[in-house]
Amino acid sequence: MAELVDAHDSKSCDRKVMRVRFSLPALVKKDNAIVIVGPTSSGKSALAVALAKKFNGEVISADSRQVYKGLNIGTGKITEREMKGVPHHLLDVANPKKLFTAHDFVKIGRNKIKDIARRGKLPIIAGGTGFYIDALVGRIVLPDVPINRRLRKELEKKTAVELFAMLKKKDSRRASEVDPKNPHRLIRALEVVQALGKVPRVQSKVLYDMLWLGIEAPRETLEKKIRARLRARVKQGMISETKKLRKAGLSLKRMEALGLEYRALSRHLQKETTRSQMIDELDYEISRFAKRQLTYWKRNKNIIWLKSNARRDMERRIQTFLKR
Repeated sequence: MAELVDAHDSKSCDRKVMRVRFSLPALVKKDNAIVIVGPTSSGKSALAVALAKKFNGEVISADSRQVYKGLNIGTGKITEREMKGVPHHLLDVANPKKLFTAHDFVKIGRNKIKDIARRGKLPIIAGGTGFYIDALVGRIVLPDVPINRRLRKELEKKTAVELFAMLKKKDSRRASEVDPKNPHRLIRALEVVQALGKVPRVQSKVLYDMLWLGIEAPRETLEKKIRARLRARVKQGMISETKKLRKAGLSLKRMEALGLEYRALSRHLQKETTRSQMIDELDYEISRFAKRQLTYWKRNKNIIWLKSNARRDMERRIQTFLKR
């Protein structure tokens, strides 16, 4: 939820304000890459593993919260057993107490893609954070919009409802994509809007030859999967895991900023909600998040949407793609 604008998560088409923060690896030629997208609980991780085993690939996880150590059950992070021996990258690379930005993700991710391709393997990018994927592959350019501390100080006094209303008025498109209950991301979006007029649209500067595959699921089926998966995570110890994070020094404020499950868990730990109320709240919020994910990806006309059980069709398309 992750969701989609963090400390540097914005898009820019204004070349005057763009400055490269990191020295990213130069690509002599475009490497092949498979991208698997879809809403939460649609089966992206399992599909990525199966395709990686079939086509000698390695998986790059594109999830804005699974990059953090210790956020395992709460984020639905793939387990070592579920990986089935397939190497995974961009998992457990950051301290949850510190902010890991889209710039950080792009820097590490592009190096990983280059390394995977250099070793003769197929990079498979899979995850639910659309903004991170678009930034990684070059569909959007991250501008160097500095933190406006004066503006942030003013905005931090407002509620998430007030911040969302402001963003919707200034940039309705961006408002349709962002988590309306995450003050951190709303403030960053408003910060970018003030600097650039609005959060810029996607730019076509793709760095790789890619095949985009999207997992399609009927709404009712997806909602059932979301509910079942949430209850399985609660049973596995999602609440206990969060208590351990608190004991390790993760603040309630930071939990709120991490969004979705952690926002709800923060409220539950403060006894603002019962266990049952927390689960009901998450059923609703995760379903809304899934809708925002789909809204984001439907703008990408390169995505081939297939049902999760259309494995043979996917494999055939990948074989054709790799033979080009």
